Amino acid sequence: MPAPPSGPQLQFVTRRWHRLAERRLEYFVGLYRSGRWQHYYTREHFAIRMLDVIKAARVWAELAGQPPAQQPRADDDRLRPAA
Repeated sequence: MPAPPSGPQLQFVTRRWHRLAERRLEYFVGLYRSGRWQHYYTREHFAIRMLDVIKAARVWAELAGQPPAQQPRADDDRLRPAA
């Protein structure tokens, strides 16, 4: 049976997954701002997916031992549709 990953190796992996989760969050924010999400999702499905993406970014930040990035709020300019 293989040994569990060591501390530094595990930290490396969690940091990489955290970066991936942050990029995914930025992608979904961009989808929202541009309005392109309407081509792929219903309003309800997109809202559920966005909440999942935010949650994943927070969990990976915690696992990586890093403070979570400033998460978008409803009144955040990043979530305002592009004019």
